[in-house]
Amino acid sequence: MPFEDPHAENRSHNERESMKTLKELIAEKKSVFGIFAKTNDPMFIEIMGKTGIDFVILDCEHGPNSPREVLPLVLAARASGLQAVVRVGTSSVIDIQRMLDLGLSGVQVPQVQQEADAKNVVKAAKFAPLGNRGVCCNVRPADYALKKRQDYFSEQNNDVTVIVHIEGKDGFDNLDSIMDVEGIDIFFIGPNDLSQSLGCPDVTHPKVIGTVNDIIEKCKKKGKHIGIYADSVKSAMQYKSLGISYIACSTDVGIFARSCLEMSTAFEKA
Repeated sequence: MPFEDPHAENRSHNERESMKTLKELIAEKKSVFGIFAKTNDPMFIEIMGKTGIDFVILDCEHGPNSPREVLPLVLAARASGLQAVVRVGTSSVIDIQRMLDLGLSGVQVPQVQQEADAKNVVKAAKFAPLGNRGVCCNVRPADYALKKRQDYFSEQNNDVTVIVHIEGKDGFDNLDSIMDVEGIDIFFIGPNDLSQSLGCPDVTHPKVIGTVNDIIEKCKKKGKHIGIYADSVKSAMQYKSLGISYIACSTDVGIFARSCLEMSTAFEKA
């Protein structure tokens, strides 16, 4: 007979009450602000949480992190009240499953180009009857087997934010059918990859700006939450004024590099 924690229900309830989900935060604030993290030092993540930033995207597409390295970053985020999202390297079932088993606020999947891609993401990220996510209850979001199975399945299906990247010409061309897929919460625009796909690798090119605006308008018409990457706080504020819900601004290493350069340049000029 499996062990059942007699205090699991109260403990789980208290934990859930202590921190909103990313979905709840977006509903409350309308627009949330975050940073991409490419380092694997928990102190950087904890600092972000202490500054009032809403979420961090732990980058496993353009970063060196594995699930083992991501776990302490997720724990640091949780400890400082920061929503932890992982951008997986690929849309493979294993990549999505291994990260979700760490206990995330959301999973972010790059290069979704067609309806079938979106359906596969939902299938990998959701438990039945919404999907076919692999089951193991000896993992962190299931309280390492202490949580009731059905509570675990229900909480994960309800609480985890599923985010897909629209960052290619095919993704834009197929956006209407992609948006019809149930189970996707945010459609994230990646201007840099989009510019490459459009054949003009400059995010300020009129063709790129026009396509970004078209994606925003299409999502708005269908009442979908939009996410986007901003390379500066100024552009993040502009996106916020457009009603974009989920704005990721710069990267931890970029912010640190620019700050170091600013300080060293000021010192040399003194």
